[in-house]
Amino acid sequence: MFKGYVESAGRAVLEMMQHEWEPLSQDELEQRLDQAVEEILEGEFLAKVTAQPASFVLQLVEAELETEPRVLSTTKPTASEEEQSEAFPSETVDSTAVRYLTDLLQNSNSSFSRSRLAGRARLSLSHTVLLSLTLLSKRISYRSVSTSFRLEKGNIHRIFFSFCERVNMLEVQQIKWPTEKEAVKNLHHLSSLLRTVEGLEEQGFPKVLGVLGHTRIPIRLPIGKHDVGSTVPEVKRMKKEAHPDSWLNLELVCDCNGRFLYCRISRGSDTDRASALRDKLRQNPDMMPAGTCLVARVGYPLTPYILTPHAVSHGPRENLYNKTLEVHWNILDQAVADLKARFQRLSYLDMGNYERARAVVLTACILHNVFLDMGQAIKGCVEKEEVMVQEEEGEVEEEGVNRRNVITDLLYKELDAGSKPT
Repeated sequence: MFKGYVESAGRAVLEMMQHEWEPLSQDELEQRLDQAVEEILEGEFLAKVTAQPASFVLQLVEAELETEPRVLSTTKPTASEEEQSEAFPSETVDSTAVRYLTDLLQNSNSSFSRSRLAGRARLSLSHTVLLSLTLLSKRISYRSVSTSFRLEKGNIHRIFFSFCERVNMLEVQQIKWPTEKEAVKNLHHLSSLLRTVEGLEEQGFPKVLGVLGHTRIPIRLPIGKHDVGSTVPEVKRMKKEAHPDSWLNLELVCDCNGRFLYCRISRGSDTDRASALRDKLRQNPDMMPAGTCLVARVGYPLTPYILTPHAVSHGPRENLYNKTLEVHWNILDQAVADLKARFQRLSYLDMGNYERARAVVLTACILHNVFLDMGQAIKGCVEKEEVMVQEEEGEVEEEGVNRRNVITDLLYKELDAGSKPT
């Protein structure tokens, strides 16, 4: 028994040591280093100020109050840096978007910590929005933004992720399932060729409420997941080996206008396909107005509310049905392309921390809807994503199969009748 106690104590001590000495991620390490450098510089600066006459200190204070944003550096920036600071942000981000989002955040009911560490630079909300949209919109480094805004990299990290945290609090307000009245306004015909045919709804031919699908957001592998001995470049290795932790799954439902109605972000190792949404629809059938459906690709569950294609086409009926669904998949593909075109940082998130990467992706999805509300649409180039593993047909419910068969037969019957000469 005594030996067992000793072993337990030994394991506890080992776990404590492992926790204390666990390696930091690259971002965390850089932030710690930036923080340490700032504290050293701050200490040296205060020591110099203490040794100066009172009049000189007063001049420094007045200069500090006139400077926006506040900075720690006592060296005067060069003319080229000042020009870049003024020109770079305005060229990257629309000022109207900055004002709109600033007002939205100010008027939101979400709580946000305004505290800061002593001696640290803090931006106004409008400058925080400008800085964060700059980082999201372009594939630029923290160092470039640091130069443009004349802030230390450690401050850039902190400001950007605090912005994401604040925007994430708007998820319920901005990414929400439509009410029945709202849904009716945005319903889409399953087949545009049959929009003039009367009585189809009574026969079981639905309208589309939204399109369900997913995309992948590449991220940096966490510490401990890298193959240190591999000489293959990281991006190529990610494509070849498809390590499940090298991306995030972004599952979405969008309406016919490309607005996101539902958003779920999970780790790359999560192979689930909309089971949470399926269960939610089953428990809350009023979410789907009568005579409506969601459209999804192969791999998603076939239910009374979610229509998927025939995995194996047996003839012209199934081919026609699949082609009809394909038109709707293009709507989601375009919405995802628009999302990635507006927020180019999503092309690769250089962060191995899952929670931080998730916060950035969710921020982009929320802002996607915000920009649509502003009327600022953007058209991205739709690119076919590389399929690592061929999708198999998802879960199949008998009621879903019956509904799909009815729709397949109705679609073929009506179009076949319309093609015959009268």
